[in-house]
Amino acid sequence: MKDRVVWTADIRRRHSIKSERISESLAILRVGRHDRDMCNLYRMNTPTQEIAKIAGAADVAGANFAAEVWPGYPGVVAVGGTLRVMSWGFPRHAVSKKTGKPLKPTATNNARDDKLRGNPMWRDSFRDRRCLIPVTQWCEPEGPRGQNTRTWYSLPDQGMFVVAGIWRPTDEWGDAYSMVMVDGCEQMSDVHDRMPTILRREDWDLWADGTPDEAFNLLQTWNEPLLVDRTDEPWATVRTPAKSISTLL
Repeated sequence: MKDRVVWTADIRRRHSIKSERISESLAILRVGRHDRDMCNLYRMNTPTQEIAKIAGAADVAGANFAAEVWPGYPGVVAVGGTLRVMSWGFPRHAVSKKTGKPLKPTATNNARDDKLRGNPMWRDSFRDRRCLIPVTQWCEPEGPRGQNTRTWYSLPDQGMFVVAGIWRPTDEWGDAYSMVMVDGCEQMSDVHDRMPTILRREDWDLWADGTPDEAFNLLQTWNEPLLVDRTDEPWATVRTPAKSISTLL
């Protein structure tokens, strides 16, 4: 009888371990594309003179920015017919759970389309301060955490395209901007369920200067072909510390 009890207990223990492993595997699958960092890196390596020409914006101050833009770093946007350098990401404040003291603000660099009208962080900027973000490629991480590699997305036969953005002045970092995200297209469904809002050339002015309703109607998933470049480049690189950990709200 004693041996039978031990044997039964052993079966239960093994079953419990197996169930836990299955749950962990399912959790990993669920995490997959949804919890990966999203669009926290993009390239803009078109010369500013060319950006100004394509976007119909004046490069008054001589915009300077790095070819690879990370959250909290400077990037170029077109506002009111002028190219301007701003910090990528709105400052978001939090307090330490341990001390209760304010922490350094982090950059919230992506805004969900379904939160633009209701979230106080985005609402006024969407209504009053929309901008155009020139982009050459945007990047998504692929692979296991800690071993992510870079996968780049761009438009075929286009050296530059424009993504919908919003901006506002901040006390912390000066003027700052955020990208607007929509549902991801089928072509990148295995990587993430969100993507930047790519604007057609004929819609640039309407996004920048139209009514909020007109602008909101432009927030559509890009369903035309994308050029995908899966690389062996590690996602993490050594770079100058910024003021941010990227966030999507």
